[in-house]
Amino acid sequence: MQPAAESQPAAQAPARMPWDFHPALTEERLRLCARMLANARRDALAMASYELGDDPWSVGCRAFAFGRHRLRRAAESGDYPWLEVLDDSAHFVFVIGGNGQGVPVRFYRGAADDPTDRTLRRQETESEQLSLALGEEAAEGLVFRFAVETGEGGRVDRVVFLALRGEERVECFWPVPLELPPASAGAAEQLRLIADDGYAGPAPHVPGAPPGPALPRRKPVPPLHRHQAGLF
Repeated sequence: MQPAAESQPAAQAPARMPWDFHPALTEERLRLCARMLANARRDALAMASYELGDDPWSVGCRAFAFGRHRLRRAAESGDYPWLEVLDDSAHFVFVIGGNGQGVPVRFYRGAADDPTDRTLRRQETESEQLSLALGEEAAEGLVFRFAVETGEGGRVDRVVFLALRGEERVECFWPVPLELPPASAGAAEQLRLIADDGYAGPAPHVPGAPPGPALPRRKPVPPLHRHQAGLF
């Protein structure tokens, strides 16, 4: 008679929701950020001129720049006190949550279930901020990402919020509930910079009207103040 197995295969850990990691990661906030990223790619596609040399790479660069700009603009507007910019460089990092203890997040275009090494790489400021938000032990090896998945013609299929710990552990995989308007071929006008996320949209063009005044220069983003106490 064979002895009974001493241990059973470990059950898979139950999926965690974003707000299980930190209360600042609410559904409303994540949906707003995801919508800005989806709309940024929509605008990049609407403005693409393939006859003049645009290709998927140039459109992708523009979509990233547009997404960064939308998030930065929302943070500077004062309408979303829970949204801050931590790193305004090409390694763009934004923070969800206020008082210097919010959660740092980055975004990328690609498959949510196949993040690259570049996607998993953490910036130093990102690691420091996450330790402040969650504590060093809980933040060890953890990153939060928005994955913008695209399909035919480069249009957004869905946006997924991820919590990844190293290369193997996916601790949160949450497709953000979004209503993505279909993009019809040749209908760039209906897609370009429509009003959303606190932006009134472009003013209607009036033939013969003089050009509007120049836009004011954007004020620099003040550095994010980090508090050294009150970790949780």
